Amino acid sequence: MRKGKSREGVCLPNHSLLRGFRRRLLAWYVKNGRHFPWRNRSATKYQLIIAEILLQRTRAETIATFFGEFLRAFPSWKKLSDANEEDIARFLRPIGLWRRRASSLKLLAVEMARRNGRFPRNREEIEALPGVGQYIANAVLLFCHDEPQPLLDVNMARVLERVFGPRQLADIRYDPYLQSLSSTVVNCRNPREINWAILDLAATTCRDSAPRCHECPLRRICLYQGGP
Repeated sequence: MRKGKSREGVCLPNHSLLRGFRRRLLAWYVKNGRHFPWRNRSATKYQLIIAEILLQRTRAETIATFFGEFLRAFPSWKKLSDANEEDIARFLRPIGLWRRRASSLKLLAVEMARRNGRFPRNREEIEALPGVGQYIANAVLLFCHDEPQPLLDVNMARVLERVFGPRQLADIRYDPYLQSLSSTVVNCRNPREINWAILDLAATTCRDSAPRCHECPLRRICLYQGGP
C-alpha cells in the first residue's frame, strides 16, 4: 500500500514510504548536494531570505555568481532600504525583470527596516508584506521561525509528483494534494536539508526533460520509474 495517511480529505503516502523517501534522499544529498553561500551554517536569516527572493524563477548557479557582491553592497535590510533602486536593479540584471524586482525588493526592505529586520510569525501577516507570496512566506517560517515548511515550486512539485503521483490542479499554490504532500514530506527533524535535497535532485537528476532515472536514489519507489 502506497497510500495510507489522510489529512483534510487528501490521501497521502504511508509513513513507511515517506521514511524511505527521506532516508534515500538525504543519503544522496550528503554526497551530491550543491554548495551555495546561502546554505553555509554562518548564513544569517537576512541572507537566507534574500537568497530565496532572488532564486524565484532563476537558476541557483546564476544567483551564486553575484550573491556575495550583492551582500557586500547591501548587508542588511537597512542598507538595502537606503539604497537607490537603480543600484539594486544593476545587480539584478542577470536574472531579468530587474526593474520590477528591484522595486519589489526595495519596498520589502523599507518595511523590514522599519520592523528592525524581524518578520511576523503569523502567515497572513507575512504574506501581507510587500512582494511576499506563499513561497517566500514558507521560506520565512522555515528559516526565521524554524517551522517545517516546504519550498514548493515547480521543481519540487515535479519530484513529488513523479515519485508519489500527480496533482489535481494546475496551480501548485492551490492544489490540496501537493500542498499537503509537500508539508508532510518536510515535517521532520531536518526540514532545511530535505527541502534542499529535493531541489538539488530536481536540478541535477530529476530534470524536466531527459531525467537521469538510472542515477536517481528514488528510482525503486518512484511511480514515474515504475516502482512499487
